[in-house]
Amino acid sequence: MSGYTRLWTTDPATWERAGVAWRGVGTLVDRRAAGLSAGASGLRDAWAGVAAGAAADRLTGLRAELVSVSPVPIEVDQVLAEFAARLRRARARLAGAVTRIDAAGLGVDRDGRVTVPAAAPVPPGATAGREAGPTPGRVTRPADRAAEAARLSAEIGDALALAEAADREATARLDELAAAARAGWVTPPPAYRPPPGADPALVRRWWGGLTPAQRRWLVVHEPARVGRLDGVPATARDQANRLLLDDHRERLLARRRELVRQVPRGPAELVGLTRLDATLAGLATLADRLAAPGTADAPRAYLLGLDPAGDGRAVVALGNPDRADRVLTYVPGMTADLADADGELGRAARVAARATALDPDGETSAVLWLDYDAPDFVHEAYRARQAEDAAVGLHRFQEGLRVTHEGPPARQTVLGHSYGSLVVGTAAREHGLAADALVFVGSPGVGVDHAADLRLPPGQVWASTATDDVIGLVRPPVEMAGRAAVGAVLPWLAGDALGRPDDDLWFGRDPTDPGFGGRVFPSGRYGHTGYWEPANPALDGMARIVVGR
Repeated sequence: MSGYTRLWTTDPATWERAGVAWRGVGTLVDRRAAGLSAGASGLRDAWAGVAAGAAADRLTGLRAELVSVSPVPIEVDQVLAEFAARLRRARARLAGAVTRIDAAGLGVDRDGRVTVPAAAPVPPGATAGREAGPTPGRVTRPADRAAEAARLSAEIGDALALAEAADREATARLDELAAAARAGWVTPPPAYRPPPGADPALVRRWWGGLTPAQRRWLVVHEPARVGRLDGVPATARDQANRLLLDDHRERLLARRRELVRQVPRGPAELVGLTRLDATLAGLATLADRLAAPGTADAPRAYLLGLDPAGDGRAVVALGNPDRADRVLTYVPGMTADLADADGELGRAARVAARATALDPDGETSAVLWLDYDAPDFVHEAYRARQAEDAAVGLHRFQEGLRVTHEGPPARQTVLGHSYGSLVVGTAAREHGLAADALVFVGSPGVGVDHAADLRLPPGQVWASTATDDVIGLVRPPVEMAGRAAVGAVLPWLAGDALGRPDDDLWFGRDPTDPGFGGRVFPSGRYGHTGYWEPANPALDGMARIVVGR
């Protein structure tokens, strides 16, 4: 069977389903390991002596062997999902080429060779040449037809080359995995560990100096460390954080049981229960998204960070950011927490899907960066403290994306919504951001009065605010208090002043103001949260910036 025929008949979803099946093996391994732990505990309660000790040691050893292979199904799933994504791109290229072949009046054989059909004889008395008029889209001159056939043959060749490269790479990764399992799956690494908050470049050098077996040992035995280290590749972070999911859930349930046992319960306990229930529901929804197979519209998810404490934090990528041609990092705003992480992830996914529609040849990864304590109330949101606390983490995360990326550098875009735009602006101003473009939507100000202060060329700083977005009415607290006093005496004057578009917002000049010096893209009237609505031109605007158009 030719490569052309194989690509046409291959269904990428088959490989995605195979990856999900491997993930099911991981669930079975975890269940067996838990069963061995329970069995060992039961033996300790009912059996003592030398034989009991030997049995307990044996059960402990068996459990350790099971735990050591727990990342394997996740890693296989990663390989198969990425292989399927590349096959899907190759098939899209092939389909596009065949459509253009048909439109040009050419043919293609079963081996993928583009053919030029022989010209049909002109019937006696028929009009030939320009007077007859060619079929729209068709090339009629022989030399032009031959040139078009050669160009479309090259397009088919590119699609087949992409599929073959994906096949070779996936095969090599799976072979390496199998060889590692035969030779010795895990080996303890040297004692050194990068300190918390270490420079991502240092982390990347440390990780690169380890053997595959040592890296897998760290994923198995120190998943909490590996899962949060910027500078560790996305695949390893995803494996580590997925291994921690059940532990996070059990700790939350244990905390909930403690609160339920407190009788009588005061307001603090009731608030705590409400928050825990919301966090548990958000964690369950996120777990469902992580368990879903990748598709063209919703690529496989990579869990790059998770902390359910407080309101909860999560860093989730759709598609592997280390291998994508362009990466969007989305920072949500006020009230964002783990309870609605799936909804925020959906916003990032819509931008990525539109970017892929604009440029099917490129691979897009969209990251939800919810790794900060977003304000819950307005009195918190008009202070910059939480954005300042978050800025260093966002800076470090973007640096990590740069150093772990494979192949040519990706185009990196950082998007902030509402208070998240202040987080992005503060990080860019104070620490610098490894980004090619910054985007602000529904912004209350980004902490600077001029785009040039964000350490990027002003032409790569973009903003949009809907005309019906209430964020355009906010003003600095001191100014608002003064206008309230004026309003008590002259209400008509205060109302006029509140609506003046040339005033500063809470955190500096409106980034859509011409004096800010950035670039503006339009939004329809969809309010403060409607920038991602399918019919809103703002969605296209964000996607075009991600693609670089």
